[in-house]
Amino acid sequence: MENYAWEQDAAPSAGPLGERERGVLQFERQWWRHAGAKEEAIRREFGVGPTAYYQLLSRVIDEPAALAYDPMLVKRLQRQRASRRRRRSRAMTTAQAPLGGRGGSELPQHGTRTQGDNLPGKPFG
Repeated sequence: MENYAWEQDAAPSAGPLGERERGVLQFERQWWRHAGAKEEAIRREFGVGPTAYYQLLSRVIDEPAALAYDPMLVKRLQRQRASRRRRRSRAMTTAQAPLGGRGGSELPQHGTRTQGDNLPGKPFG
C-alpha cells in the first residue's frame, strides 16, 4: 500500500520537498489550466479527494522547504488560508452571539412592558 505525505507525521520536515509536495505546489500555481472543476482536477492529478488534498496542501505550505521552493506562491496560499480561518472564526462568533445584543435571555426583564401587554381584555399597568 502506498504511503501519502498526509498520512505521515504532521510536523514540517526539515529536508527538501518530495516529488509529491512539489507537484502540489505546481498544481496550485496553475490549477485553473486544468479542464473542469478544481475538485475533479485534484482527483485526476493526485488520485485523492479534495479533503485529503487540502490537508496535504496545508502541511506543505507550512514547510520551510516549500517557502524556499516558491516563496510568492506559498505566502499567497498562507494568506488565503489565514483569511479563510478568520472568516470562519467570525462566522462562528456571530452564530454564537445572542440575538438582540442584550447578552442574555430574549425575555423582557422583570417589570418591563411588551406589546402583548396591551391586548384587549388585559388590564393596563
